[in-house]
Amino acid sequence: MLCPTLPSLLCALLLYLPLAIVFTIIIINHTTTTYINENPQIIIQPRLHNCTKPPSIPPNDDDEPLFELASQANPKPTSFQPKKLAFMFLTNTPFPFSPLWELYFNQTTLFNIYIHADPTHCYDPPFSGVFTNRVIPSKPTRRYSPTLISATRRLLAHALLDDPSNSMFILLSPSCIPIHSFNFTYKTLTSSDKSFIEILNNEVWAYDRWAARGNDTMLPEVKFEDFRIGSQFWVLTRKHARIVVSDRRLWSKFKLPCVRFYTCFPEENYFSTLLSMKDPLGCVPATLTHVDWRGSVNGHPRTYNASKVGPQLILSLRRQRPRYGHDGMNVSDLSVTKRHDPFLFARKFSVDSIQPLMGIAHDVIFKD
Repeated sequence: MLCPTLPSLLCALLLYLPLAIVFTIIIINHTTTTYINENPQIIIQPRLHNCTKPPSIPPNDDDEPLFELASQANPKPTSFQPKKLAFMFLTNTPFPFSPLWELYFNQTTLFNIYIHADPTHCYDPPFSGVFTNRVIPSKPTRRYSPTLISATRRLLAHALLDDPSNSMFILLSPSCIPIHSFNFTYKTLTSSDKSFIEILNNEVWAYDRWAARGNDTMLPEVKFEDFRIGSQFWVLTRKHARIVVSDRRLWSKFKLPCVRFYTCFPEENYFSTLLSMKDPLGCVPATLTHVDWRGSVNGHPRTYNASKVGPQLILSLRRQRPRYGHDGMNVSDLSVTKRHDPFLFARKFSVDSIQPLMGIAHDVIFKD
């Protein structure tokens, strides 16, 4: 029998090494197969481990089939089960306030969570507890672009298809916190047949925002007199969630890239403009997420750090009244000027404020 020589052994090793690498990669990829829940149309991605990024969808992937399917969802929540609240988080960071949200969602099942996590960022610590396996297929997002609108529409589509009991759809950021108990929030929202979305007219820089894609680019779909501004964070009814995912006309304009980035905030214009044009009487023109723009920096609102967090801050945020439309002067339904809806959430809070927030959670935040 012939004995293998050293050169022949080296050749054999080089020949089989690529196959070993390919086999290893296949095995690793197999362990990250996406989890598919009960609805075969909805894909929820696996829990993200240390600095693991959610699997990204190729840039040329088309969301249109998803939106087409979601546009066929029932605009009314099912009557066979209790209504649920859909909490939709738009993020590119881990959740610093997850312990507070865990307490908030404790002892209730009348909610669903959906997370759009930018796949170009790391998430360490990973999403855990009630946030486990709640990441939807996500794409990169960045400011001054329509990607935040796309991400939000993606969240709405998945939430519509995932559970027919979802009746109200709440958009939040990782820097948001609840300032009431879940029971209070649930009763407030499920007793309403209207969306809560800030709709402002005649705001400073309105024309510049409208023309951010170029002069007259928005025409004829979006006339300047129909253009609105509002908070990025809102609560939509199921009917309005379906209107958003069904829209093609306005989206054909808002998805265009801006040429004037200093006035390009499409996520603060698209939803307010669309619902103002489609169903203004179905909206309460106010956001229920409190924010303080005094002392804002680089387009970001005031951030409450740990030294500012205490019972008085929470009680103060609760007492304040939302702004309804343009001081109540440009809304179609003048009855909203008599409203005093409660703020249910607030932002922004610094990461180090989690400890004082947890210290007042039971006795203040969740005590209504």
